[in-house]
Amino acid sequence: MNFVDPKVLEEHYQMYQVIDEEGKVVNEESLATFSDKQLKELMTRMVYTRAWDEKSAIFTTKEIGIHAPVSGQEASMIGSQYALGQTDWIAPTFRDIPQIMWHGFPKYKAILYQRGHFVGGQVPKDVHVLNPQIVIAAQMTQATGLGLGLKKDNNGQVVIVYGGDGSTSQGDFYEAMNFASVFGTNTIFFIQNNQYAATVKIADQTTTKTLAQKALAAGIKSIQVDGMDVLAVYKVTQKARMMAAKGEPVLIEAINYRIHAHFAGDDPSRYRLLDEIHENWLAKEPLIRYRKFLEKRNLWSTEEEKAVIKHAEYDLDQAIEKARQVPKQTIADLETIMYQSTD
Repeated sequence: MNFVDPKVLEEHYQMYQVIDEEGKVVNEESLATFSDKQLKELMTRMVYTRAWDEKSAIFTTKEIGIHAPVSGQEASMIGSQYALGQTDWIAPTFRDIPQIMWHGFPKYKAILYQRGHFVGGQVPKDVHVLNPQIVIAAQMTQATGLGLGLKKDNNGQVVIVYGGDGSTSQGDFYEAMNFASVFGTNTIFFIQNNQYAATVKIADQTTTKTLAQKALAAGIKSIQVDGMDVLAVYKVTQKARMMAAKGEPVLIEAINYRIHAHFAGDDPSRYRLLDEIHENWLAKEPLIRYRKFLEKRNLWSTEEEKAVIKHAEYDLDQAIEKARQVPKQTIADLETIMYQSTD
């Protein structure tokens, strides 16, 4: 009589990388598939996202409202979204604003969403994103249903649904995976393991070595990727997209780290030490390593980075100004676009 030890499963997970923490290439075969233009575009988007995020924190109390910082997670966010087609769908959490903006969601509406204004929840019909989900893991079941619809449409589209490590402790996560597996939905489950579910560290959430292995019980293939390596994230998501488009749902666990607070009103010093950040994670963060990689190839400069930062800050100012022009909402507005006309 033998009980299967979970460690048997854990041994099969080797974190996928293309470049290491020093910006050195560890997977030449995967790197060869990128053009210089793509390599630069990924850096541009990460720098832009970091600049937008950091300036947003300054405006939080007066202009933006609730802001969930993303610094440290840019590679996971940008790399995964960049691998999607424009007609693919995104089911985001409250932190995944960068992905939906890069997918076409208007920037001023992102500001309004964070303010709680109803216009911030009105997604243009040609932008394939769901509203950012506040309830942890609720987007998982929504994405599975959407994935089933995309399968029936048979147009080769997929939906990627994002969740943090905390989402894997919710029932919706397991229900969604089981349904996706049974019906073969066009769904990619993308777990951003940033080491904390709000204030709860990963070791207090689960005893499994990986979150990726949780998919196996549902009969779903999974992989663990270095979430600080934008090239690795892109390649893994690209492969997952090919699988999901054929009705084979898949789970990706991206290992990254939330450098700043859980949200604007959070004090992370209450539950983690600064040494943890500086000694263990800052050296691994995505912009530092990718900058080293590009500079070795003469593909990036300080001047280029400054220009991208200036552009991001200007765009944020413009988005805030446009959001200011939107009239304050009324009670009657809450029913706007709430019901579908039968006419």
